[in-house]
Amino acid sequence: MEKQPLPTEDDMTGAAVSELNVQNGEESQDGSSEPPARAGWNSKIEYFLAQVGFSVGLGNVWRFPYLCHQNGGGAFLLIYVVLMLVVGIPLFFLELAAGQAIRQGSIGVWRYISPRLAGIGYSSCVVCFFVALYYNVILAWSLFYLGNSFQYPLPWEQCPAPGNATECEKSSPTSYFWYRKALDITDSINDTGTFNPYITCCLLAAWTIVCLGMFKGIKTSVKVMYFSSIFPYVVLFCFLVRGLLLDGALEGISYMFYPKIKMEGLVQVLRQAATQVFFALGLGFGSIIAYSSYNPRNNNCHRDAFTVSFINFLTSVLATLVVFAVLGFRAKRKVMDCVSSNLKDLSEMIRSSPIDATWIPTFDYTNPSSVDIADYRAWFKGNGHHIPGNLTDCDLEKEMQKGVEGTGLAFIAFTEAMALLPGSPFWSALFFLMLLNLGLSTMFGTLEGILAPLTDRFKTLANNKTKLTIFLCVIGFVIGLLFTQNCGNYFVTMFDDYSATLPLIIVVVFETFSVAWLYGADRFLDDIESMLGWRPHVIYKYLWKYICLLAMLGLLGATGIRMFIQRPTYMAWNQELASEEPLEYPGWALTVLSLLIVFAMMPVPVGLVHALLKERSRRLSRDTEAGQYSIVSTDDKCDTPMTDMTELDQRDGSSASLT
Repeated sequence: MEKQPLPTEDDMTGAAVSELNVQNGEESQDGSSEPPARAGWNSKIEYFLAQVGFSVGLGNVWRFPYLCHQNGGGAFLLIYVVLMLVVGIPLFFLELAAGQAIRQGSIGVWRYISPRLAGIGYSSCVVCFFVALYYNVILAWSLFYLGNSFQYPLPWEQCPAPGNATECEKSSPTSYFWYRKALDITDSINDTGTFNPYITCCLLAAWTIVCLGMFKGIKTSVKVMYFSSIFPYVVLFCFLVRGLLLDGALEGISYMFYPKIKMEGLVQVLRQAATQVFFALGLGFGSIIAYSSYNPRNNNCHRDAFTVSFINFLTSVLATLVVFAVLGFRAKRKVMDCVSSNLKDLSEMIRSSPIDATWIPTFDYTNPSSVDIADYRAWFKGNGHHIPGNLTDCDLEKEMQKGVEGTGLAFIAFTEAMALLPGSPFWSALFFLMLLNLGLSTMFGTLEGILAPLTDRFKTLANNKTKLTIFLCVIGFVIGLLFTQNCGNYFVTMFDDYSATLPLIIVVVFETFSVAWLYGADRFLDDIESMLGWRPHVIYKYLWKYICLLAMLGLLGATGIRMFIQRPTYMAWNQELASEEPLEYPGWALTVLSLLIVFAMMPVPVGLVHALLKERSRRLSRDTEAGQYSIVSTDDKCDTPMTDMTELDQRDGSSASLT
């Protein structure tokens, strides 16, 4: 039985979903139908802001720069662009086209391809919920720092009064404020501690903001996005201009882009680049499909795929320039302080005791500000070990590597750099307001990836979408209290590392396979041609069927192998040492970690089994009904011809094509 084509514009008005339910062999009592009129974007700019706001998130600011630096600098950028072109954009285009053609959320899209694949959409919803839980905690942290930015001097500029400063003096004022004042963190995930009242209040405020923004669906969230999607770019450009004027900015940027790739690390670079492409574009969440489903059928989703992807990439490059310009300033300041301290000790030793003249530096060591870092390091490597005392090497590269990823970048390294700037409260408030807006746009898209599929699938939820939104935010806040404990940062790390990575890759593998092989790449291109009025290049057929699928399977294998051959660890704060140390997750935490992955993927096999059981039930019902009748005469005229059985098969649609 040939698979039905994707619906036309007329098919998706009025009783669109009721027709889909008949196709999938379901009766109307299932309670799933689309609202009579589907909402739409008021303008193309609204849709564009929503897609860009969702795809451009915190990872562009604090994950991409770290990966770029750690995996070869400029060479990593080249690999990233290639993977984005041959894997990222084709898969992004696939999700955009599927959502726009079927005009449903992720559940409806994959149910239309085949009822057996409905679990893919539900898995996307589960992963979106997991991500929303911990992502909003990061917004709560940003709110906490934003509130503390309106004072001078900033509270993380200096250690507290003597007597309580031991931990601070061993680390730094910014590390002390983050771990002790903001998080009041425990030494391990086993020590839960108590609820942090400040972070709890900030989390409540974060969920309230998100709820108000999503209160009336895309009609209200897009109004917020006019600010939340544009404001971060204004801030990034401000920081770029200010950063380039700082001493050390050029050293930081040149250090960032200098190619450092090694052939033995090429596989690791490919895995890191592919993972970043995958998460930067937001593949598998269902949010891309949800936003695209509100588009008119003739929207040029092919152009949108390229435009959004390259804006995402250019935003990452812009953020990288900003981050390493500012971190270059911070690192050079710290290294110059190191050189000054060492040369001061050297001057005292030369005055107090005789030292071989050949060991004394040729530069003016009595004026540390005039000494070049390279000259000092060259002298130290040649003669430093001859000098008594505790002189140290002052390495700019090592200083650049400290705290340049994730929360370490945003709440420690970058805050320390901003504290050194004139007018530091202004720059601090601007930075954390930017983080808040970046997170809000992504949160709106993540929640839309939950709300749109569920309201499309269930009529009752569609009629009570506002109540569903409020309920989802309340549940998110209640469960999110887990992250406001003193050990909450460790749970954020766990969710970030394991609740989404493996499940989302599996979801995208199923998505690609279902469109390219089950539905058929050629038929999908036919449907896109009927939408756009022109046919995309045939190269997409081969990219979807082979390159993208093999790339995602390779990424799945690499991620799975890495996850299972190495016992999962997390970075814990040791209060006594005042530094981070890697610890292995205890047994109960590994169980929680495993359950996160299992719960996220459970809907896929459950949906498959459910569809197979329904198909078997319908088949038995038809056989029983057919056995109740016998043909008396071939000359008798019947109101219902034999071809009705064919019509029944057609109602099974995709099920028949896969049986």
